[in-house]
Amino acid sequence: MEAPTAAMVWFRKGLRVHDNPALDAARRGAGRLYPVFVLDPRYLRPDPAAASPGSARAGVARVRFLLESLGDLDARLHRLGSRLLLLRARDDDDAAGAVCAALKDWNIGRLSFESDTEPYALARDKKVTDFAMSSGIEVFTPVSHTLFDPADIINKNGGRPPLTYQSFIAIAVEPPEPILEEYSELPPVGDTGEYELLPVPTVEELGYGDISQEEISPFQGGETEALRRMKESLQDKEWVAKFEKPKGDPSAFLKPATTVLSPYLKFGCLSSRYFYHCIQDVYRSVRNYTKPPVSLTGQLLWRDFFYTVSFGTPNFDQMKGNKICKQIPWSENEELFVAWRDGRTGYPWIDAIMIQLRKWGWMHHLARHSVACFLTRGDLFIHWEKGRDVFERLLIDSDWAINNGNWLWLSCSSFFYQYHRIYSPITFGKKYDPNGNYIRHFIPVLKDMPREYIYEPWTAPLSIQKKAKCIIGKDYPKPVVDHDTATKECRKRMGEAYASNRLDSYSSKGKPSNLSRRKWSHGDQDASNSSIARQLKTSRSD
Repeated sequence: MEAPTAAMVWFRKGLRVHDNPALDAARRGAGRLYPVFVLDPRYLRPDPAAASPGSARAGVARVRFLLESLGDLDARLHRLGSRLLLLRARDDDDAAGAVCAALKDWNIGRLSFESDTEPYALARDKKVTDFAMSSGIEVFTPVSHTLFDPADIINKNGGRPPLTYQSFIAIAVEPPEPILEEYSELPPVGDTGEYELLPVPTVEELGYGDISQEEISPFQGGETEALRRMKESLQDKEWVAKFEKPKGDPSAFLKPATTVLSPYLKFGCLSSRYFYHCIQDVYRSVRNYTKPPVSLTGQLLWRDFFYTVSFGTPNFDQMKGNKICKQIPWSENEELFVAWRDGRTGYPWIDAIMIQLRKWGWMHHLARHSVACFLTRGDLFIHWEKGRDVFERLLIDSDWAINNGNWLWLSCSSFFYQYHRIYSPITFGKKYDPNGNYIRHFIPVLKDMPREYIYEPWTAPLSIQKKAKCIIGKDYPKPVVDHDTATKECRKRMGEAYASNRLDSYSSKGKPSNLSRRKWSHGDQDASNSSIARQLKTSRSD
């Protein structure tokens, strides 16, 4: 009689038990189950040279969220008679090596892990798959981080990724049903030999030093919190039915005006398929509800749209060599960039958002739009890749496909081309929060500034500044640029760049190819872009 198979489920994202096809496949017929996660120094090694606490690639808020998610996963596995086996990679890019060694040493017969389309993950996973296949190990890599398989969508679109939201949803009709089976137990963990199995470390144990004075993100990681937060959000059926993405208060921070489920989707603590179908259950119980692209399900489809385009576009994360990205001669001004990154631009609305990002690892999507526009086409004319890197490091919901896609969009480098519509760093926040409570919380030095000056403190008379104990230029910086002047210059330079791109798109035959016309035409915007344009009408620079 053949001995029961030893199976490994390798967690990376997908940090959950519910609707987890990789876990489900690994447990079936397995005599022993090895649930593994590799602590990768590439993301976790402390970097004392970084601009804020954390590693070179992850701020401390995101590291903490990951560790909380691992701790929760371990607890949930414990309740099923299992546990999470934490391994440590020896050095950068050796997560694959750690998995391959365990596959060999534990005599694994079947390996399951969730498919990942990020470039780093593709290279890492190929090493593991090649090793497993050459060792006679069965490999199963289901698609479950997204609603749809990006490769399948691209194939149905003639081998090219759909470049508009409407063309994407015309192909992506209905996502697969989630796995709803609840387990009472899992196969026992097998013998791990002489392996050092680590407990989930704390942020302090990773070597990030004393960060006790840092304001901690209020969002706790893990599947348990993800499911609780989703259930709480969906209980208000009227709110779900009327949800419209362009609406919402970006200054609401004590009770954010969104679900704040994006970080749980990013780490896979919440299944996007399960979330999607739970929303459908709500829709079936109400008479009317909003539709994509602005609805709650529309946001999940946006997520899949960016995953698909990023998977099918070489060099998606950069300007050069990226066929869908306009080539724009962005400025290089390190001083202005650092002022933006560190929340020292002199514009309280912009600075408060960047400080919330550094402290919490999260901010409202319209707040993200404001600071991205300010850095790029709105005021500073600095390369979107610089801003992308900051978001990628600090956001707890930092997601390679979505982060790059949104920076391409908000810099008007791709997808969206109405560069003349600019978020004002003064009036946009004021219409939501005229008293400046958001600013007062994240920039305490301005907490006593009268409301009429809170968004433009440099306009306050010196006597008012003294009374507020905040002298502009001393206690809080003067504006790094004059918004009106900078905006006019940015519009001019964007116009010149667009004109240059149109000329460059002409082929040697003297006319644009079909691809070029589709890529650069201002008029080639679908209905989804129209909805964003409506959103931006209220945020045009005054």
